[in-house]
Amino acid sequence: PARYFDTKTTEPISFFLSGLEELLAWQPNSNDDFNISAVPLAKRQPPLHSRRPRTLVCHDMRGGYLEDRFIQGSATRNPYVFYHWRYIDIFVYFSHHTVTIPPVVWTNAAHRNGVPVLGTFITEWADGEKLCEAFLAGGEEAYGAVAEQLARIAQHYRFDGWLVNIENTLSAAAVRNLPPFLRDLTARVHSAVPGGLVIWYDSVLQDGTLRWQNELNEENRVFFNACDGLFTNYNWKEEQLEQTLKLAGPRHADVYVGVDVFARGDVIGGGFDTDKSLRLIRQYSLSAAIFAPGWVYEHLGEENFLQNENRFWGLLAEYLPTHSICTLPLATSFSLGMGTSRFLDGKDEESGPWYDLSMQEIQPLYPEHQGRLSTSCCLQDAWCGGSSLRLQGTIPPGEERVAIRLFSLQMPAPPKLFLTLLYKLEGPQPDDFAVSLEVTTWDLGTCLEGNPTSLPEPNGRHHPRFLPAPPPGLAKLLAACHSGSHGWTSRCYELELQDCTLRDLSVIVSRQQPSPQETSFTCLLGEVRVLDTASVAASPPQVHSVTASQLWWQ
Repeated sequence: PARYFDTKTTEPISFFLSGLEELLAWQPNSNDDFNISAVPLAKRQPPLHSRRPRTLVCHDMRGGYLEDRFIQGSATRNPYVFYHWRYIDIFVYFSHHTVTIPPVVWTNAAHRNGVPVLGTFITEWADGEKLCEAFLAGGEEAYGAVAEQLARIAQHYRFDGWLVNIENTLSAAAVRNLPPFLRDLTARVHSAVPGGLVIWYDSVLQDGTLRWQNELNEENRVFFNACDGLFTNYNWKEEQLEQTLKLAGPRHADVYVGVDVFARGDVIGGGFDTDKSLRLIRQYSLSAAIFAPGWVYEHLGEENFLQNENRFWGLLAEYLPTHSICTLPLATSFSLGMGTSRFLDGKDEESGPWYDLSMQEIQPLYPEHQGRLSTSCCLQDAWCGGSSLRLQGTIPPGEERVAIRLFSLQMPAPPKLFLTLLYKLEGPQPDDFAVSLEVTTWDLGTCLEGNPTSLPEPNGRHHPRFLPAPPPGLAKLLAACHSGSHGWTSRCYELELQDCTLRDLSVIVSRQQPSPQETSFTCLLGEVRVLDTASVAASPPQVHSVTASQLWWQ
């Protein structure tokens, strides 16, 4: 069927639903197995419901369902990818189809990085009025059926909820049923999807007129009270943020103040000045909804996209509270889910462009320190997948080393950790530098490294012990310990900790010899792993009753 499979190639594709009939007729179907997310939502700290102001990204690009609709990837050159997951809380996939089911590749990439994904339920123009009249003015049974279907769809495809966007005027009967519909939808999503969310877009008012308010006020508060949050329109002024904060009270983090990166209309900031909007929003402790950050790709072009993307998010970083990883194992080769080649064990196995966001690995922080350090993606060389992480920077005169924070962590440290690192030094004198890992812990006074007689490390910095060969029993898993190849160096480490809480994982680049000069370095990271020895040594669960379906022989 054309809804589920591309008519040219027969490959499985992601899809949307148009109109009320398609929504109400939707049933799970064996053809849509490919569309079900296979990646559970990873835990992270702080969790979404903490009081901290959040960051929502609303992805709206050229009508949606572009190359990202190909569930098993495509040979796309210079595709759009998003990878600053550590900096955001919620990802919304937006299009103008009635029911936007997020393409599963986005759900997989976001979930692997701990970010929930929302689809969009939208009605607009004259057709939207008719649609709303049909299901809202129809009363409890009619709107209950729509709420039930939307909750079932999120549950079936394993994404996390809905942005609801009613952009048309409503009759008195329809608007009367809007708050109960939102309450019903929110309750059903909460019960069907653990951690599910319903967010309302600032559009119609409680009397049914369509008039964007750019704030939370008495005209739209009834909808905010009926769901998990409000996404405001983009043309706000500072005094409206003040009003919103007053009215939201303890729910201030549930108001997502809209920021249009394309800067359409009378807005503050946009483009590379988006930080101006965020600075104000954060002054009032409100959450932010960054709309269409694909501006970087659409407006500035595909050629230097990765460079421009790092610049865009780097400028916002001080206003984006980051998230910590709180479960082990942590293992990543930093792949973006795209590339100009596919690499395996450092070898270019297959040249040619590819794009598959489901293959995106856990993404790190992307620290930038003007002139001193930059972190970027390198497509020209990788250990595994399509890209590696390039660290470029300088070691100042008289200093021995520089630490680059890759991940913040927040979890009790197991008694024994194994860490592995694959790296490649580039530049004229790679032998001038050493590369290693550093783990920091929160100073709880009780935290000790190694045996009980050792002294606590000053400021909680631990340098794991280098292992020349993997310990017996783990040799197969940690084969990488002594098999760097194609110019990559491989290292294995061990760290024993007692009563500690993990805080950060950093890479240390240090000089081999002290020097009065400033020294520049370029280092590619191919893979980093942090493993809890006890769980690695345990045998993996057995897989039972495997079945295969949907086979296509070529």
